[in-house]
Amino acid sequence: MSGRLVHIGSAVVDYVYRIDALPAPGTEKTASSYAQVAGGGFNMMVAATRTGMTVVFGGQLGSGPNGDFLRAAFAAEGIETLTPPSPLMDSGNCVAMISSDAERTFVSWPGAESVLRLDMMAPVSVTPEDWVFASGYTLSYPGSRDALTDWIEALPANVPFVFDPTPVISDIPRPILSRVLARTTWLSCNMMEAADITGPGDVEALAARLLADHCPQAAGVVIRSAAKGCHIRLADGSAQTISGFKVAAIDTNGAGDAHIGAFVSALARGMHPFEAARYANAAAAISVTRHGGSSAPTDAEVQTFLSQAATGAPGQTQKAQQTA
Repeated sequence: MSGRLVHIGSAVVDYVYRIDALPAPGTEKTASSYAQVAGGGFNMMVAATRTGMTVVFGGQLGSGPNGDFLRAAFAAEGIETLTPPSPLMDSGNCVAMISSDAERTFVSWPGAESVLRLDMMAPVSVTPEDWVFASGYTLSYPGSRDALTDWIEALPANVPFVFDPTPVISDIPRPILSRVLARTTWLSCNMMEAADITGPGDVEALAARLLADHCPQAAGVVIRSAAKGCHIRLADGSAQTISGFKVAAIDTNGAGDAHIGAFVSALARGMHPFEAARYANAAAAISVTRHGGSSAPTDAEVQTFLSQAATGAPGQTQKAQQTA
């Protein structure tokens, strides 16, 4: 494995409720289960570290019970936190409602992760062997977007920067988004996010326009397309749609995070991007067969899954996986 993943993102505490369906307006539902888990950027970090990459966190955690909970979760996964706790507030939280069709609905409340200044990031040093990741959530917060964008632009040119715009892409001011995309080495997004950046089109057209018009320094872009797997286009013009795997999905929360974390981990150890995308599809497929957003598999589990898929082993042809 070459280098670390330096994650400059937003980790929160998830309050997860499992329900048969979303309640109608003005009505109430009783959940079948409830859990308090680490979420947000934690899910992507877990995917990278479980597949063999050293991960460090350079964002902000809070100074209250939520921050303490997240620090304990980080420590359990071997993820080092580079910055001291925020003296201003606790970490934020997110209510996640997982319905019986494995879809998820979120309501979030930002906390310490939404406030980031360059002086707070002073302990975060990056070496040429490292990979850096940021998501649209941190760029959507007025209290963090300017400092993070300045920091990203100041990264050494030889340090790969991976960006996931996330579903809050419409909350990121266009000038900020443009500056971050201009420095992006690898962009990973879903179809909706790609179209938000570059306008409507099929996946091939979206990927081509992303590279040509928005990500001039990128080595490639990945567009995740749920059961279809993902489409990947490289700067040299080569492109492939990498088919997904069919599994019995029970929880799609964190599938996109699992995909991105596994993809970066695979790239960092020298895997060809097309093979890394297939590896990431497998990691995401496994993750949706498990409860929880931080349900990413280990490298050994991904390799076993891929071996079974290659031999046509049973049990992988049911409900389509989600990598949104």
